[in-house]
Amino acid sequence: MARTSNVFARVEPEVKEQAEMVLNQLGIPMSNAVEMFLRQVVIQRGIPFEMKLPASKPLDMRQMTKEQFDAEIQKGITDIENGRVYSVDEVEEEMHRLYGV
Repeated sequence: MARTSNVFARVEPEVKEQAEMVLNQLGIPMSNAVEMFLRQVVIQRGIPFEMKLPASKPLDMRQMTKEQFDAEIQKGITDIENGRVYSVDEVEEEMHRLYGV
């Protein structure tokens, strides 16, 4: 058996649980998944997936004034009035296309 080294990582419990659920369905132990990731880092000489900042930062209503919040709500109302809406099916289809979920 090949020699191994330990890797310790801190992750949010929810992320770990969700990842374990997926990996269990795939029949892949967490340690194997981490090793596969690290092997891809070596092979590709970098992170094995695209990393970029989002186009814009999500709004945080806790940091908005009442006027800013009201203006954002009004934007949503205007979109609805002008027919700029998406069905749940359309949103799910786009999420699947973009993120595979």
